Amino acid sequence: MRRRRSQTESLEERPNEARAARTDRPRSKQTMPKTVLVLGATSAIAQAWMRLLAPQGASFFLVARNATHLDSVGKDLATRGAAAVYVETIDLDETTAHAGLLERAVDALGDVDCALIAHGVLGDQAAGERDFAVAAASLQTNFLSTVSLATWLANYFAAQYHGSLVVISSVAGDRGRKSNYIYGSAKAGLNAFLDGVRNRVDREGVQVLTVRPGFVATPMTAHLSRGPLFATPDAVARDILHAIEHRRDVLYTPWFWRWIMAMVRMIPEWKFKKMDL
Repeated sequence: MRRRRSQTESLEERPNEARAARTDRPRSKQTMPKTVLVLGATSAIAQAWMRLLAPQGASFFLVARNATHLDSVGKDLATRGAAAVYVETIDLDETTAHAGLLERAVDALGDVDCALIAHGVLGDQAAGERDFAVAAASLQTNFLSTVSLATWLANYFAAQYHGSLVVISSVAGDRGRKSNYIYGSAKAGLNAFLDGVRNRVDREGVQVLTVRPGFVATPMTAHLSRGPLFATPDAVARDILHAIEHRRDVLYTPWFWRWIMAMVRMIPEWKFKKMDL
């Protein structure tokens, strides 16, 4: 039986030979997630992803702040074949409640082998430009609350020497643009944070997957005109599941956003600041 290390124990306190044994093992595909925690479970992407897992008999612990919607999502997953579905309503901006929430999720499921952090808000860019409180609220939801959750989960997965931590970020974090730089700055910080977490826990057998979608046809983008660059939540969900199975680190979805954003990052600043993006 694997020993579950206390979250306060340093990763450097264990014998070097044990660490080497884990690090030197060849990397293989992940198995299909079976015990799944979803934070922001009412998001369109999260729902589409869970619908892929439910027929495989996965068990879920679902978290969101809209109780009615969350209950509906849970019943849908049970109908589709989920082995068990637990739900809890909470505002994830309340970071002081995170530890208790995550402990309850582990107790309910027995263990967690995959966690998806999918909550977030696009926010009001114009209002945030005028009022710091609006900008701070966006940063709390899109960055700080996710950092809190990811910190606990990364330590939990490292303690059991396996697990997948999947976090929905955005291509908006690749470069600040005047149309959404408050949201984008939260995602940029999140991307850097996850890079560091991955560097720390990958050697413990933990996958940290940063998902960077482009435009996705969800309620959050309902105010935008649909175009050829828009993807469906189902397509993004399939990409995420494939990335988990193949232990990917960073996923641009759809795939062409990797090259779009590479070109955007290459635009010289003197020219970029004159563009309307």
